[in-house]
Amino acid sequence: MSELSYLTGFGNEHASEAIDGTLPVGQNSPQRVAHGLYNEQLTGTAFTAPRSTHRRSWLYRIRPSVRHLNDPQPIDRGLWRTGPDSEASIPASQVRWGSLPGVAGAMVDWIDGMATATTNGDVSMQAGGAVHHYAASRSMGDRHFMNADGEMVLFPYQGALHLRTEFGPLDVPVGHMAIVPRGVKFAVDIDEGVEARGYVCENYGSGFELPEPGPLGVHALALPRDFEYPEAAYEDGERPSSLVVKVDGGLFEQQLDHSPLDVVAWHGNLAPCRYELRRYCAVGPVVFDHPDPSIWTLMTSTSERPGTANMDIVLFREQWRVAENTFRPPWYHSNVMSELMGLIEGVYDARAEGFGPGGLSLHNPFMPHGPDAATFEAGTTVDLEPVKAAESLAVLWESRYRWRPTAWALGLAELQPDYPTSTWSDLQRHFTP
Repeated sequence: MSELSYLTGFGNEHASEAIDGTLPVGQNSPQRVAHGLYNEQLTGTAFTAPRSTHRRSWLYRIRPSVRHLNDPQPIDRGLWRTGPDSEASIPASQVRWGSLPGVAGAMVDWIDGMATATTNGDVSMQAGGAVHHYAASRSMGDRHFMNADGEMVLFPYQGALHLRTEFGPLDVPVGHMAIVPRGVKFAVDIDEGVEARGYVCENYGSGFELPEPGPLGVHALALPRDFEYPEAAYEDGERPSSLVVKVDGGLFEQQLDHSPLDVVAWHGNLAPCRYELRRYCAVGPVVFDHPDPSIWTLMTSTSERPGTANMDIVLFREQWRVAENTFRPPWYHSNVMSELMGLIEGVYDARAEGFGPGGLSLHNPFMPHGPDAATFEAGTTVDLEPVKAAESLAVLWESRYRWRPTAWALGLAELQPDYPTSTWSDLQRHFTP
């Protein structure tokens, strides 16, 4: 497969055309678009949103999107779930799963191989979100997907994803993430003979953006230039295809006689993109103590309450540890925010065993958590020399809303009912008055 080229810069005003001379000059909606195309605007924010937050793009396509949804029929939603979901109760303790399984049965594509692990909030109120797990063994081909409920962030941990979007193609190997705004049509292809697995964060709230840097300044964490956007490419096949749309938690499928990925040119600042996670420039203590994990916030979905996110994406990667006279692993804590963590590569430094790639750990508000006994003992007795942790990528989805596991997730054999006891029951009394 040939190497793709990309446009760079998070939220930039990008412009791309697959045929030279397609984009109108000096206006968005000429009387006649070049090559007999239709002009169409996709907006991700209200028309009256402040200019600094406005997200929209103009698309110039072979057929308008009104041709794509004239008779969608409901289909089985499988294991997809959407908040509010009350099929299962929220556990009153810490919860952890080993590596999540694939979906039993024949070879499935990315849509049919999706299973929701947790939800929160209310999709109709544009609050909260969900975290899903996919296991796909074949490409979508002439089947396409559009999510009207939420923005989607894809984190593969096994097998690369090849996204064909309205805006152009994106390759998303392990160690990358891809952001697909709500309302964008796309298809997911995977390499032949590979079972692709990963997490999907679905955000019902305001679109993810880079956090305000504050005293850290703008030259750390995720840099805007490292976000890559597709160059325009279009499909003009006159052959049967379909479009599956997610609306208010339901799945509906529209049969088409053409590909909906027929955008010849586009310009704007709302488009899918990808990001290589190890380009993230983590910061940490260089003298003493362990700062709040908010310093590792990769992206944030803001709420009406300043400083309290609808959802944050926090990235923990390998780093040098040099703090003096300091317990270097994460400290024990109970938070008002809800924490859901997945592992992409390596070993998370607060868990010695039982948490591998494809697993999940859940700590809802005021569910105390922290290092296991072995990690605590090592952290309190090791000689504090500068050390670089083993390579690791762990992602945390932190939300103001309580995560509710689905009935599917709570019924898995990979659920570890002894997680609280096996992790912390060996912590011993060391008090010496």
